[in-house]
Amino acid sequence: MTLAGSACCNPAVRLLLIEEDARRCAHIHERLVSWRPHAELIVHRPVAQGALAREFLAQGFDAVLLADEWPGGRGLAWARELAARAGFAPLVLLCRNKDASLAREAGAIGAFTVSSEDLEREAFAHVLAAAERRQAHARAIWRTSRAGRETQRFGDAFIRGYRCIRRLAAGATSDLYVAESERAGALVALKVARDRQDEPQPVDAFRRFLQEYEIAQRIADPAVVRVHDLGVSDEHAWLVMEYFALGDLRRRMRSPLSPRQALQFAVAIAAALAAVHGAGVLHRDLKPGNVMLRENGSIALIDFGLSKDAALALDVTDSGMIFGTPHYMSPEQGHAEPLDARSDLYSLGVILFEMLTGGKPYRAENPMAIVYKHRKEPLPQLPTQFATVQPILERLMAKLPAERFADARQAGAALEETLGGWLARGQES
Repeated sequence: MTLAGSACCNPAVRLLLIEEDARRCAHIHERLVSWRPHAELIVHRPVAQGALAREFLAQGFDAVLLADEWPGGRGLAWARELAARAGFAPLVLLCRNKDASLAREAGAIGAFTVSSEDLEREAFAHVLAAAERRQAHARAIWRTSRAGRETQRFGDAFIRGYRCIRRLAAGATSDLYVAESERAGALVALKVARDRQDEPQPVDAFRRFLQEYEIAQRIADPAVVRVHDLGVSDEHAWLVMEYFALGDLRRRMRSPLSPRQALQFAVAIAAALAAVHGAGVLHRDLKPGNVMLRENGSIALIDFGLSKDAALALDVTDSGMIFGTPHYMSPEQGHAEPLDARSDLYSLGVILFEMLTGGKPYRAENPMAIVYKHRKEPLPQLPTQFATVQPILERLMAKLPAERFADARQAGAALEETLGGWLARGQES
């Protein structure tokens, strides 16, 4: 049997490769597709990306390949830690040279080994096929066992193909979980509507989730959360999204931000709004909790369930009802008046004020009093050390939409110019 000869009778294989050497990655991919033309190889770079999340079991992969070493790390050490995770995918240690001692150590923890010499021969295909069979058997047990079924339960909803890790948050209408997706081969955030779909609701959960899904799929911009899946199980609507290990901007703001960091975040949010508005969508609930942080330093906007989408001609809020978060609402949104993109710019202004000062511009004992202050109270004033930012804030938070920036791109350009001037004067802190 040749490597290519087994492709006709086997389905596509999916592997995770932990390796830092790009040339070696390319060579392993070349050998893999000679065996399985439709094989998928996902590369995780241990130096650049760090350790795998501790809850991750690689259940969406047929096997995990580990380089024997990379700068500052060894595959065998990682293999020991990963093998100790109950239910982790089969491990294959890639050795540059044949090493009987290393093979014995790997075998002791249940890992396969492949040498550089084996990689060029049918031994590579045989090892991967054995790992694939082992994983297929483990998946079959997990899917059908009582324990496996329980791990696929999210509150009252059973959602096949997702392993529940923990609940992240409980909202007014939905619960948010971190889960592992077999299809995505990654940790994901899974939102489940608390109310059953056979019970009448003021705002239907499935329609709201459907809007989030449609908007994210259509915009397809890094500034917007990636949405993987949508469905209904046990009459509960659910939505699967990108998981953000670093959390949101609200969490980041628990530690004081430097002015430079605050302005950088504001520039990034303005750019994200430009992408969203350019697709004909108004967010309508922009707040720190809906600005997520990625490990590469970028941001993504989430929670488009209350958005106004011109392309879909869909507005899931009933006429005359006020939805959103009072502290971040524009005056017109707080009074249920017609909105355009400049309403989201007002919310950005509130976030900017909060990032710089640590407090909200208007405070009151109840939501309606806050709404009143957004319309009637004078514009907030930043501390004197932020005098160069005050004109930007006043344009963002102008009471009348006509007095704000024309659009998010214009606001972003002004913020970027202010940030550049701040840095030029040596005010990095």
